[in-house]
Amino acid sequence: MEKRTQHSDTPDAAQPAADQAARWKAGPWSKARTKNPERRPEFRTPSNIPCEPLYGGAPDGGMPGEYPFTRGIRPTMYRGRLWTMRQYAGFSSARDTNRRFKLLLEGGQTGLSTAFDLPTQIGYDSDHVLAEAEVGLVGVPINSLSDIELLFEGLPLGEVSTSMTINATASILLALYVATARRQGVAAERLSGTVQNDILKEYIARGTYIFPPGPSMRLITDTFAYCKDRVPHWNTISISGYHMREAGCTAVQEVAFTLANAVAYVEAARAAGLAVDAFAPQLSFFFNAHNDLIEEVAKFRAARRLWARLMRDRFGARDARSQMLRFHVQTAGSMLTAQQPENNIVRVTVQALAGILGGCQSLHTNSMDEALALPTEKAVRIALRTQQVLAHESGVADTVDPLGGSFMIERLTRDIEDAAEAYIKKIDDLGGSVAAIGYMQREIQDAAYRWQREVEDKTRVVVGVNEFVTDDPPPGNLFQLDAGIGDALAERLARLRRARDVDRARRALDALGEGARGRDNLMPLLVEAVEASVTLGEICGRLREVFGVHQPSVTF
Repeated sequence: MEKRTQHSDTPDAAQPAADQAARWKAGPWSKARTKNPERRPEFRTPSNIPCEPLYGGAPDGGMPGEYPFTRGIRPTMYRGRLWTMRQYAGFSSARDTNRRFKLLLEGGQTGLSTAFDLPTQIGYDSDHVLAEAEVGLVGVPINSLSDIELLFEGLPLGEVSTSMTINATASILLALYVATARRQGVAAERLSGTVQNDILKEYIARGTYIFPPGPSMRLITDTFAYCKDRVPHWNTISISGYHMREAGCTAVQEVAFTLANAVAYVEAARAAGLAVDAFAPQLSFFFNAHNDLIEEVAKFRAARRLWARLMRDRFGARDARSQMLRFHVQTAGSMLTAQQPENNIVRVTVQALAGILGGCQSLHTNSMDEALALPTEKAVRIALRTQQVLAHESGVADTVDPLGGSFMIERLTRDIEDAAEAYIKKIDDLGGSVAAIGYMQREIQDAAYRWQREVEDKTRVVVGVNEFVTDDPPPGNLFQLDAGIGDALAERLARLRRARDVDRARRALDALGEGARGRDNLMPLLVEAVEASVTLGEICGRLREVFGVHQPSVTF
């Protein structure tokens, strides 16, 4: 990709900072706060000192709300609206998870985030022999439309934003969500939320894939096209660095590999006949927040700037929404420790602060006991309260880009951008993300090995693990799952298959199979199938017959 010229991206780069700020306040900021008033008429510190909306100008990047969005994608950022507080939840059964959703919403959460169990992620119903030991363990099991209706029972889908962490079966879960909304009387045009839908990082780092890359990319671009026309407020993909970071990659690699994958999705969508500004505004991203506060803040700023340039210069995107990197942050699960789990509250606070200071649009904070078990309600409440304390008591939401202009932040932002850009060039030279899967896997493995060696030889201190160790016994009162959930869901599935219109279900499944062999968009066929009570496992079984399954190559 073409190398940038320093400061050339800034609309008024040659102007002094005071002039840049004056122009920005009179223009973008004033217009934004007129259209959507800020949370308070004025912001002041506890010492009654006024908080300006922004300090400084555009150090090697645009002003907030302006290309290349280094200082934030909105002129008012959190002064206008706080990030969405979206705690991840899902376990045992749809009914149990529905209760947890309602508890979180009553506690002040502002968006839903759904975890699915492993069988749902890899396309098996709860009564399949391969699902037997995994039902409901790491997320909620969803087999059919009746399950997802239970999951969102009493929750107005036209008013709440829902994120679904699902990849290989993302198009099916979206079809189930659209069908559930119809039964609630909510038009698809009113729905807002996200499906993760990022299969490339599954091949690279996580492993919950089903189909080979070609058919998987088709399902993704079919989702892009369907939502562009029918679910316009839905994020059709959440391109994820999170899981690669959990696998051990560095901050630079997280930015580079995530954006390289995003490039592959944009190229696939264009090859499918979609214009970039027609689908790109519905792309979103998902990043990890690690322990090093300053590096993480710089990482988010660098990713925003690099994505804006990629979209403008490589793909010719002209719509500012196509150039904006909108992202969700989850604190680092891999940094949670089973030893002295209360220390995780501090770690999560630092990580959440990095996401906020880096300008995230939504945030999940991990619970202190997640290194040991699914989180208890008390731990979940503490995690949510962490976000609320940061939002309302810390002052970090009262001005836009508080760390912008710091010598260290600006230098690290440039360094991360340059290093990530070099990785993207390497991946381009290898033929793009699909061809470079093995390369990225090896780079992540090497980084993970270096980290582990540093922990083992104590050049990297992990409090409570390799230093400051105690002999405290393991904590008790951990969360316990219902051991009988698998049998209950198997019986529920048997009742569903007996009660449904068998001919309608067969016709819908046959139509899907024919569509998969052809070139039609599969999303309408998936909606028809789930409305005919075809199960997720049956849909995936038919698609396996047509598409085959991915066979990973050995990379080490």
